[in-house]
Amino acid sequence: MADAKGTTSTVELLLEQNSRTATFRAAGTVITFRGFLAAYEEGRDASRYKDDESDKGSDKRLPQMEEGQKLETRELTPDGHSTTPPPRYTEASLVRALEERGIGRPSTYASTVATVQDRGYVLRRGTALVPSWTAFAVVRLLEEHFGPFIDYDFTAQMEQQLDRMAQGDLARSEYLKNFYLSDGTDGPIGLKPMVDNLGEIDARAINSIEIGEGITLRVGRYGAYVEQIARDEEGTPIEGADPRRANVSDEVAPDELTVEKAKEMLERAKDDGRVLGTDPETGHEIVAKDGRYGPYVTEILPDPEETGGKKVPKSKQPKPRTGSLLKSMDLSTVSLEDALKLLSLPRVVGTTEDGTEITAQNGRYGPYMKKGTDSRSLETEDQIFSITMEEAEKIYAQPKTRGRAAAKPPLKELGTDPTSEKPIVIRTGASVRTSPTAPPTSPSARPRRSRRSRRRSPSRSSPRSVRRGRPRSLPPSALRRRRARPRRRPRPRRRSDGHGCLTQHRPAGGARTAQRPVPLLRRACAAPTGAATIRSGPRPGPLGRPP
Repeated sequence: MADAKGTTSTVELLLEQNSRTATFRAAGTVITFRGFLAAYEEGRDASRYKDDESDKGSDKRLPQMEEGQKLETRELTPDGHSTTPPPRYTEASLVRALEERGIGRPSTYASTVATVQDRGYVLRRGTALVPSWTAFAVVRLLEEHFGPFIDYDFTAQMEQQLDRMAQGDLARSEYLKNFYLSDGTDGPIGLKPMVDNLGEIDARAINSIEIGEGITLRVGRYGAYVEQIARDEEGTPIEGADPRRANVSDEVAPDELTVEKAKEMLERAKDDGRVLGTDPETGHEIVAKDGRYGPYVTEILPDPEETGGKKVPKSKQPKPRTGSLLKSMDLSTVSLEDALKLLSLPRVVGTTEDGTEITAQNGRYGPYMKKGTDSRSLETEDQIFSITMEEAEKIYAQPKTRGRAAAKPPLKELGTDPTSEKPIVIRTGASVRTSPTAPPTSPSARPRRSRRSRRRSPSRSSPRSVRRGRPRSLPPSALRRRRARPRRRPRPRRRSDGHGCLTQHRPAGGARTAQRPVPLLRRACAAPTGAATIRSGPRPGPLGRPP
């Protein structure tokens, strides 16, 4: 289709007053030939080039003006313009970006995306890939000390060099020698000289990111946390004072951590480690803490006694009881009574007739009940402590609506299988089966395997010689004789000709594509016209028996 044609006029007004300058700009477009716009027009273009003169807001034509003409100011409306950041990468957009830069191949994209997720460099939020603070620290280390090797162009060139090796245009040993031992005269420096002259790496500086107003984010062994140096009222750092720290949850993305949010975390961390009281039953102190995955309460166990002068390993020490705070609770206002309720979970609601206990507890995805392996979600967190056995039985009497649906009852029961003595039922689907299927009890009841399936029985992890059907213990001379044997002709395929007779198809001249029918049977078979057809040939096998 033809392109649209038109003219665009732009007018700029420059105003100066009190040594201040302001520029006003206006533009108008007139379409003289619509071209493809007559058939296709986006919503923005439709409102821009609309020919309806009654719509004053869509008219973008400028009035007639002359140079030196005096303009009267009727209305001034300040209008701001803000840009939005680019969307986060998804798996599809990340692969597209790699393709545009010439990095990777279609066979390596899946493993690349899986690697950055498995190592914790990105976190999934829906379909988006959100970079983690660990990724910032790793990238900073590589940029400062291994910059030439993480460049986009270097990676793309490496892909081209690998392709040349596969084609035989580049020697593998020569490329590896330059990559590891190059002194940097003819190209980038090699890996070994770079590592030898690496020097000392300040891990604390690499793992520190300035947030602002004296707040620093650090990536530690157990996750990210914010740190602020203790200062007096005048803002002077206090010597010897411990800095204030607060854990950063994984739910907070790096671009969402602002100075205000960091201050809120530090204020909330003041209540971290607050002693709530003593458990009257055990006598242990109950404290409230702010952990990596949210606030929680726990008990302080006494130090275990040393046995034989050796300290008890941590793996054999008893673990304290812990409980995450409910959404309705706050770390600064949680009481000892609330903490004891949380530590008493899971709460036993009751026991069914068959002796199975029903418990109510709080999980990662909210409150729920559990009966054996069957779990049901609760509507509110208060139901954990208030639900009764009658209410729990009513919930379990209803079909499951979330997660995996409950099994549907059979459509019809046909009876008992005389062989397996199991009931045969009809369920929703495309097959009829016994429930459950009994394994064969005698060798005669086992299904016979064909010669081809027995020959392919070794797994893929077996040696290649075993998978091919020859023992590994054969000497080289026997293997050579076996390879020198003439190959057997392909086994003929038997196929019905549509009139009740079987014909034999055998490749002619060893070619698979050229086939010719060979008479196979010596018997009479009924033709469509009622006449008898006699065909001669070798005696038929099992497939050649008349139906």
